[in-house]
Amino acid sequence: MQHPVQYKSAPTLWLKSPEGVFTGNTQNADNGVLVQNSQIIELVKSGETPKLPFDAIENCTGKVIMPGMINTHHHFYQTLTRCVPGALNKPLFPWLTFLYKVWKNLDEEMLYSATKLAGLELMMSGCTTIGDHHYVFPKRLRHAIDVQVQAIAELNCRALLTRGSMSLGQSKGGLPPDSVIQSEDTILADSQRVISAYHQSITSHPNPMLQIALAPCSPFSVSKELMQQTALLANKNDVLLHTHLAETEDENAFCQRIYGARPLDYLEQCGWLNERTWLAHGIHFTPQEIARLGEANVGIAHCPSSNMLLASGICPTLDLVNAGCRVGLGVDGSASNDCSNMIQEARQSLLQQRLRYGAVDITAEYVLGLATKGSASLLNRTDIGEIAIGKQADLAIFDLNALRFSGAGDPIAAIITCGAHTVDKLMVAGKWVIEDGKHYAIDDHDLILEHQKLAKKLQSAAI
Repeated sequence: MQHPVQYKSAPTLWLKSPEGVFTGNTQNADNGVLVQNSQIIELVKSGETPKLPFDAIENCTGKVIMPGMINTHHHFYQTLTRCVPGALNKPLFPWLTFLYKVWKNLDEEMLYSATKLAGLELMMSGCTTIGDHHYVFPKRLRHAIDVQVQAIAELNCRALLTRGSMSLGQSKGGLPPDSVIQSEDTILADSQRVISAYHQSITSHPNPMLQIALAPCSPFSVSKELMQQTALLANKNDVLLHTHLAETEDENAFCQRIYGARPLDYLEQCGWLNERTWLAHGIHFTPQEIARLGEANVGIAHCPSSNMLLASGICPTLDLVNAGCRVGLGVDGSASNDCSNMIQEARQSLLQQRLRYGAVDITAEYVLGLATKGSASLLNRTDIGEIAIGKQADLAIFDLNALRFSGAGDPIAAIITCGAHTVDKLMVAGKWVIEDGKHYAIDDHDLILEHQKLAKKLQSAAI
């Protein structure tokens, strides 16, 4: 396959799409968009041509153009443990207890391969910004974030990596085994190191491609002191905070037993209840807690497939949005989904949320909004997640010329309800990274062979 076309002189490209453009806002771009360098410079209305001069046309007839999706919660390493027999058909805590025995044998080669595979899977499904929450640090994986940075450089996409942590092992009443935790001094020192080495802030970089956030795994895997110190470190470095919260009722009971408080009260005690924080799952909140979350402008990463597979519950997305929360979408880990397909996750959200809120309020546009502009808001990014003048040219293009779409009257609804799976093209910062369903730099066949070999090695080590 040829490398993506690079327009070197006056690189202005009209992506012409009379069939459908989902902008993520109310603006009209019914005949495509004009891209120059890394930005969108014009929206072309139906029946019109660009007002600005352009050098080339990309014919997107029969295709849908939409903002690249933004995945806000994942565990890339878990692609190595999909559908492991001992973890099947279990709720969260027993599921975790079994899999920690496998994950304690992770090494750098495994994480490198898993990061590339999970990232590519996300990109193939329409993601231009991939997010990961890595919190398992066995002795052979002390520099996990560095390994992930190297892998993501090959993918050529945007990424938000979270320096996760676990310090409360089983010997101190926590859930994870002591073999996968670290001392709190080690966690805090390495958190500062990776921020200093890799984080690109929105204020100092006009087009940030890699950002770092801090992410203790959960209230039942770190101490209160570490939660507090992490919040202080994030504030010092102006980075975001992330953790799991209110995923199951078991977690609520654990927090009340150990800390004498419900998870949200505990979060507030730790200095986390603010706009710097986004939480994974957010299912089991009371109406009063939802109001408090909204007042604090906390974000929630909605992960429907994982929540259904582990029978955790249904995230109250509309209640959270109406209360003032920022809500986005995440695929969650590939041992509890068990895939990393973002456009499929949007469809799952549509179906699941209609069970709670009905068919009128939960639309294709609503769930696509969660996956794009909503997810961008969790990361405090205003330059991605929608198609508008001045935004980054991060675009996903889906081809409607397939059996599943034949007869569809509304192209935007079709990619959700008819079930899109793979992008035809993906553009990141104005450059094609996927064309005709293939990444320009990564051979997916070779990657799969390597990844499968390492997955078997990891799983066999736990037998």
